[in-house]
Amino acid sequence: MTDPALSLEEENVMKRVRLVADLLDDAVKIPGTDVGVGLDSLVGLLPVSGDLVGGAASLYTVAEAARLGVEPKVIGKMLLNIGVDVGVGSIPVLGDLFDVLFKANVRNADLLEEHLTNRSA
Repeated sequence: MTDPALSLEEENVMKRVRLVADLLDDAVKIPGTDVGVGLDSLVGLLPVSGDLVGGAASLYTVAEAARLGVEPKVIGKMLLNIGVDVGVGSIPVLGDLFDVLFKANVRNADLLEEHLTNRSA
């Protein structure tokens, strides 16, 4: 589905960002629920280092946003989402549950798409 408010480059970036967000946050649905689990949650099971690896992968969306010239306020919100995800995700057990529910990558993809759509409109 194409958004007429986005350029071809922006559409392509959003496709990649959504793919990464889905892989990291929503790759597999938990049977009987609408809740998805992604690689970020699985890697996050490794104490601290797993959350750092997930956080590093999450920076992909921030890099794409910066490359597109997204305003610093939006980039800051994205970095805050990643920081919260890594920080709280590092707490044993509670952090693993938080990783499943918070979905920083989907939030950041939404922030990027909203910014691009509003900027182009």
